[in-house]
Order: sequence, then structure tokens, then C-alpha cells
Amino acid sequence: MDASRRQQYLDALGIVSWVRRDRAAAGSSTDASVMPEAAELQPANNFLKDEPVKPAAAGGWEALEAAVAHCTACALHRSRTHTVFGVGDHHARLMIIGEAPGAEEDRQGEPFVGRAGQLLNAMLRAIGLDRSQVFIANILKCRPPGNRNPQADEVKACIHFLQQQVALVRPRAILAVGGVAAHNLLQTDDAVGRLRSRMHTYGEENTPLLVTYHPAYLLRRPEEKAKAWQDLQKLHGLLQAD
Repeated sequence: MDASRRQQYLDALGIVSWVRRDRAAAGSSTDASVMPEAAELQPANNFLKDEPVKPAAAGGWEALEAAVAHCTACALHRSRTHTVFGVGDHHARLMIIGEAPGAEEDRQGEPFVGRAGQLLNAMLRAIGLDRSQVFIANILKCRPPGNRNPQADEVKACIHFLQQQVALVRPRAILAVGGVAAHNLLQTDDAVGRLRSRMHTYGEENTPLLVTYHPAYLLRRPEEKAKAWQDLQKLHGLLQAD
């Protein structure tokens, strides 16, 4: 990724850029960054290049998506327009998990669209990733009325779909965005501000899991974007190290 495009993505995150003094003194214009920790980051555009394809069980994805589409296990099926199964690379090294579909997601049947989705895309591009290189899903596959938080019985009825998605993708890392996702994946009530500062694991395979703020929250609280950028740097390093 060239410096100008990278800067555009960082600008979309609302991060103020800076240039290291030693590079500035040398007249370099290609090493702009946003924090000291990011100075040596390399783009991760090609980090899927040599990854072997992981075969899924025959019909696994198709059968699972059909099961989600016809699910009536909780009352949310009565008010949904579309189920929101998930989208992305079935063999992705990174899986992003949010909480539940919103109004636009319910209309389109795809997670993280609208302004929050645009910001998520910018967050991914800031570490050299395209949306198509990851798999994106939610704790719930149907929209709760009024975009309220999922209820315990709804999560209980739906979580097995997400667990099967994780088993099929077998990601090398998971990014939980927002408190609802983090609390349900990690079975904790700790605030996102505390969870994001630690490395976690998920499932029987102890998949590395990082927590960050939900893009919708960042749109309301842009001053927290610098912390989200720190989380993205940590995620980038985790994926590069694997």
C-alpha cells in the first residue's frame, strides 16, 4: 500500500498523523505514521498468499446458511426482513464478530453496512486488509427490535450458528467488536476498555481473540479512535507473526 492511500485510510479513522523526526530530517515523505508503535508496520495485503485452503465438510456452508434462513428458534424471526448470515472469505485467517444486525443490515442481509460498515472497512484497510479477505459475522443472525442489545434467550438460541461458522472458517485470530460480542464470546461482564488491553483465546482450539470498540461506538465517540488504532496494530502484529 502506498503512503498516500494509507494516509487516506488513517484520515478516515480520524487519526492525526505524524512523521518521525529522523525521517523528516532526511527529507523522507514515505514513512508517515500515526503513533511510534506503528512506525515499522508493514502492509498485510498479501498475508493470505501462501495459506493452504482448508476444506469444509461437503455442503457445510450451504446447509448452515439454509438453517439460519429458516430458523424460528426465537421470536426475532417474526420481525426480521432478512437473516444476516455473514459474509467474506470462508478460509479467512481473521474473523470479525459483532453483536447483531441493525436496520440496514436487516434490509440488505449483510453485516456491517452503512456508516459503521464503512468505518470497519477503513479500519481493515488501515492495516492492509480488504473486507473480502476476512469473514464477518454477528452473535445474532436476526435484528432485535429497535436495535436493542440481544437478550440471553436469543443468544442461547442463535450462538450455535456462530460456533459452527468459527469451526468452518478456523480463523487464526478473532476480533470481537463491541461489548455484546466480547461478553458473549468470553463469558465476562468486564468493560471493553479493560478487555481490549489483553490477549484472550476462544474455543477448544484456543484461537487468539482481541477486543476493540464497535465502529458504531467510534462514530459516536471519535476520540476513542486512537485506542482502536492501537488494537488494530496489535491485531496486525498477531497476524504477521503467525
